[in-house]
Amino acid sequence: MDRWFGGFVGLTLAGALLIGAPLVGLAADSREPDRPVKAKDPDYTAAMKAIDSDNFAAAIPLLEGVVTRDGTNADAYNSLAYAIRKNGDPAGAIPIYQKALAIDPKHRAAHEYIGEAYLALNDVAKARQHLATLDRLCFLPCSQYRDLKKAIEAYQARGR
Repeated sequence: MDRWFGGFVGLTLAGALLIGAPLVGLAADSREPDRPVKAKDPDYTAAMKAIDSDNFAAAIPLLEGVVTRDGTNADAYNSLAYAIRKNGDPAGAIPIYQKALAIDPKHRAAHEYIGEAYLALNDVAKARQHLATLDRLCFLPCSQYRDLKKAIEAYQARGR
């Protein structure tokens, strides 16, 4: 009996070690970020509040500062282009959307918004190119695809 009990305890401990070790490793790993977490730029936060309040003119200089400090921030470039477009300059927004897309070619919001900028400039063909890109990027139809598709349909309904 002692021999059986000893074997049972040994197997139980071995099983616990085999099962527990990976779990302990996972718990430790889940607390560790894969890459350093970037602190949110306070100017970016303020600019997003300004955009939410339709105060695009106030958002523009804040976002210009953000992209000057972090030239790899596709979200900031996209938001800057959005503010410029909504402030009345769709042509001026295009190269900034292009910069966002150069940083992140899969940035769905940038594809949607540059498509809307092209519509404001009466270039439905380029808007459709970005709609086609969104169709490839979205496994299931996403809001960016639906919104740009609606914008194109509305544009065409106006007879343009």
